[in-house]
Amino acid sequence: MRLFGLIGHPLTHSFSAGYFANKFNDLKITDCEYRNFDIPDIQLFNDIIEAHPELEGLNVTIPYKESIIPFLDSIDQEAKLIGAVNCVCIDAEGNKIGYNTDAYGFYHSIKPFLENKYERALILGTGGASKAVAYVLKKLGIRVFFASRNPTESYHISYKEINAENIMMFPLIVNTTPLGTFPNVEAFPELPYESLTSDHFLYDLTYNPEESEFLKRGKIQGALTANGKLMLQLQAERSWQLWMR
Repeated sequence: MRLFGLIGHPLTHSFSAGYFANKFNDLKITDCEYRNFDIPDIQLFNDIIEAHPELEGLNVTIPYKESIIPFLDSIDQEAKLIGAVNCVCIDAEGNKIGYNTDAYGFYHSIKPFLENKYERALILGTGGASKAVAYVLKKLGIRVFFASRNPTESYHISYKEINAENIMMFPLIVNTTPLGTFPNVEAFPELPYESLTSDHFLYDLTYNPEESEFLKRGKIQGALTANGKLMLQLQAERSWQLWMR
């Protein structure tokens, strides 16, 4: 049996296992299994590899997209530029190669919405997923800023700095934090939502629930909104292509 899986913590409501189970069923693939590996510490990564020599590929989710890199034998050039890995291929010799398929998924899911009208974007969060989002937006010619609880760079701002006056500087706002994800559906990033307009576009990497509180509050103000379900599907398919090479 060919084994693939997902590592992260927590994985109680993960997308990938169900997605690949349905994929295998629909395509009548009987020699593949996809399994969740919920590990509370990235130091346990090698234990997973040693315990499952049949593993051929892994997806990586919160909070290990950056911390997994030292455990890999090599990483793809694009993943190196991004600084985060969410897909690992394990070859016949046991070499672990890291890739970033989040960038592929984000690019192809957001590109139809852009129409070259967004000059600046505010990315909420500074974790591994935010790095793929920033990489894509910069390639599209959009100037990127990050909102963080603890700003450390000149292009980082604190949530307290985002007010009614400067929210118009960021017509594109992308939430890469887990705020609002099931079961904590009432949570949302602290923003002056009442100052959003129909000129804003809010994109949430969250897909469960389908419409997060972040998106609901933007929609009330007339903003264009989109969730991250298509991005997740696209990155999963890209991972599958890499594993099948």
